[in-house]
Amino acid sequence: MTLGTGLSLAEAVREATAILRDAGVPSPRVDAELLADHLLGVGLGRLRAMLLADSSPEPDGYAELVAERAQRVPLQHITGVAHFRYLQLAVGPGVFIPRPETESVVQLVIDRLKDPAQGTRRAKVVDLGTGSGAIAGSIALEVPGADVYAVEFSEFAHAWAERNLRPLGVTLLRGDLRDALPELNGTFDVVVSNPPYIPAEAIPNEPEVALHDPPEALYGGGADGMELPTAAAASAARLLVSGGYFVMEHAEVQATWIAAMLKTSGLWSDVMTHLDLNGKERATSAVLAAPSDR
Repeated sequence: MTLGTGLSLAEAVREATAILRDAGVPSPRVDAELLADHLLGVGLGRLRAMLLADSSPEPDGYAELVAERAQRVPLQHITGVAHFRYLQLAVGPGVFIPRPETESVVQLVIDRLKDPAQGTRRAKVVDLGTGSGAIAGSIALEVPGADVYAVEFSEFAHAWAERNLRPLGVTLLRGDLRDALPELNGTFDVVVSNPPYIPAEAIPNEPEVALHDPPEALYGGGADGMELPTAAAASAARLLVSGGYFVMEHAEVQATWIAAMLKTSGLWSDVMTHLDLNGKERATSAVLAAPSDR
């Protein structure tokens, strides 16, 4: 069987699955179905019912999309969409594709904002290095009373973020997380960041990452990748009110170093490492100590 030669939809998806599996795509069946649904627009539930019926024809253009995915072009670049929590984000070349692991970082922020102990006043949140806007957008959507800001340095990523965040009422600024928003020092209740953190010499294993995610969204600076995470922590200490909450995503192997960095700075209390849904040490949070406690 060959794609594009009069196969049924079910045959085409089976053939696409085999092609993508041979190409090393991690989730070949799911990707084959998502590419078919991208063309048909019926939703995965309806698509799977159509596959069982085995009577619908292969959609036009399917073979070309499968071939593109087999070259390890990210699925989200082909469809133009990334799903993150309750958001459907526009993505493409020039912006980091949000990962499911980051959803647990958002949940930490939401839990903090909805904690009755934090009071009822309108919370002020900033996402440093927002990329596509996944974190900031999710917070704005799920905590409607929050006043959410987002900062992004890359011109290309900023353009994607603007498209995604405009309908959600997020204040988006183009700037460097190292010195962003000096006029708002000491006014934020929460600072969240998923900064670049890959070490300079580390090459990601997945072609989708190594060849298609922008390098400025991957590499954190320095041999250990810790320059930008360290800068994000310094900016958080500058931007937060006393008692404000900081949470930052990082690689599993960096958790111990980041926790030690925060503890030894003398600026933070309640330093905690958090696991993602895969049980990996994905994020670290801390509370900015009052000046009298530093």
